[in-house]
Amino acid sequence: MDYSLHRLFQAIATAPTEQALRFRFMDSISEYFGVQRWGIYLLDTEDSLASVDVKGVPEAFVERYQQVGKSVDPVLRYVVRYHAPAHEELVLPKGTWKQSQLYKRCCAAYDHEHIMTGPIIGQGQLIGTVNFARTSNTPAFSQLDLASFGAVCTHFSARLAELRHQLSVVPNPLFKRLTPREVQIANLVAKGLTNAEIGAELWITQNSVKQALKRMFRKLEVSARTEMVARLRDMLSP
Repeated sequence: MDYSLHRLFQAIATAPTEQALRFRFMDSISEYFGVQRWGIYLLDTEDSLASVDVKGVPEAFVERYQQVGKSVDPVLRYVVRYHAPAHEELVLPKGTWKQSQLYKRCCAAYDHEHIMTGPIIGQGQLIGTVNFARTSNTPAFSQLDLASFGAVCTHFSARLAELRHQLSVVPNPLFKRLTPREVQIANLVAKGLTNAEIGAELWITQNSVKQALKRMFRKLEVSARTEMVARLRDMLSP
């Protein structure tokens, strides 16, 4: 890593919203860890995916991982159990990574040569993960990478907790009806982005945006984008 982590820590600590926190992280993290694929997975109260931000990773991989990879992921099992970051060489016997079910079912097809996962913690619970992958002809993650990654996850978790606490005291009762991803979409709608533009911004399909808006309209009891923005105006980012 050629960059000082303190600059990243400062960017995380000063993020004004959860959306800004995630964007800052996603836009700069590859510089610090030399990764070609990275993402943030956040969970809802039922431990289902609430939102996914990824770069260098197609939506097909996210779907495949959820279907067949997650259940056989030894790195994720370690993170869930210990609330600590891990990479494949930490949790598997030496030389067995490419024989693992996760590698054969998911990682090999998408050139995830080395992986590292870290915890996002809130109120003593695992509420998400940060996921890194390096491609072929790149070095495996080192112990220094692991230690630095742990520090980054700690700072990210702390700032996310602060931002969510601030939002929890917002008087608008409509906020609790929406997931973090839906709030993210609402902010982009308020900025005038089309469904296609929102999809590109969030790395999801245009149809995913369309379906999300339908759910949001039902939750908020509105029938149009302008009406939704008007009802949420006091909770949307400037």
